[in-house]
Amino acid sequence: MDVLILLVYLVALLMAAFIAVCVIVYINSEMYPTIKVYESEKQYEDPGIGEKFDFPSIKDPPTRSLSVVVPAYNEEARLPVMMDECMEYLEKRAKTDSSFTYEVIIVDDGSKDKTSQVGLGYGKKYGTDKVRVLTLAKNRGKGGAVRMGVFRSRGEMLLFADADGATTFSDLDKVEASLKNICADEKTLSEAIAVSCGSRAHLEEESVATRTFFRTLLMYGFHFLVWLFAVRGVRDTQCGFKLLTRRSARILFNSLHVERWAFDVEMLYLAQVLGIPIAEVAVEWQEIEGTKMTPVLSWIEMGLDLVIIWLRYTLGAWRIRGDMAKCHHTSS
Repeated sequence: MDVLILLVYLVALLMAAFIAVCVIVYINSEMYPTIKVYESEKQYEDPGIGEKFDFPSIKDPPTRSLSVVVPAYNEEARLPVMMDECMEYLEKRAKTDSSFTYEVIIVDDGSKDKTSQVGLGYGKKYGTDKVRVLTLAKNRGKGGAVRMGVFRSRGEMLLFADADGATTFSDLDKVEASLKNICADEKTLSEAIAVSCGSRAHLEEESVATRTFFRTLLMYGFHFLVWLFAVRGVRDTQCGFKLLTRRSARILFNSLHVERWAFDVEMLYLAQVLGIPIAEVAVEWQEIEGTKMTPVLSWIEMGLDLVIIWLRYTLGAWRIRGDMAKCHHTSS
């Protein structure tokens, strides 16, 4: 009997603690994200003439086929490899298809090295109509950097791609074909809603063979938490190679709260809540030295972020703001 009473008290204590946590989380949450933009972030530099010009807005009609957003933090060493491959693909495609136009926006996320200078070198070589550098006044995190680049984009489609060049850039062909297949019945691609994700899930068996048991356990644990709390039906939520229509990007990044590594999960969670179709396409990927992630610490942080994402949306502490241009997708 004493044991039963003790269990009842323990359960009551846990419930009280959970309720208290929920109240604290709700009180300390912003219903909609505050997106601060510094004056210096509203312009880009043309290194050819040394003058600055205003960035456009994602609220404007698209004037390019594709925008490539490259978040970069202290990437002066790895960025050139990625950019060389990226520009070779884009230039070749633009020459063979006169209807294809593009831009690359390198978002320097408050780097302490010469990331911006490296980016400006490409702007000088190819012209700022094709390559622009957005230098953030302070470090926001990968998700925050991607959002700021997205908000300055001109493309009908928006791709965000990691600065390390781990994904083979020409795999954009497959990811794009999947996106356009979803939007086949839509008259205007930019105003359709769809997301196409590059995926490394097909490489998981090989990666497990080279990892320690502990890292493998953490990886599967993270996958389980993603499935349990946020996104189902997408095997690899973290591959940094995702393509969105312009309207989808407006909607999703306008409501994004998480600015760290787990922003991909929140983005896909929002897409599923709003009924935005998501495709997953296998891409070639390789491990690149110099990652900014600390495997154990980063996975633990992302795991906590997942629980927070689920809890805050479940409580209604976070809400979906919707389309920046039309604002009729708002949902609780």
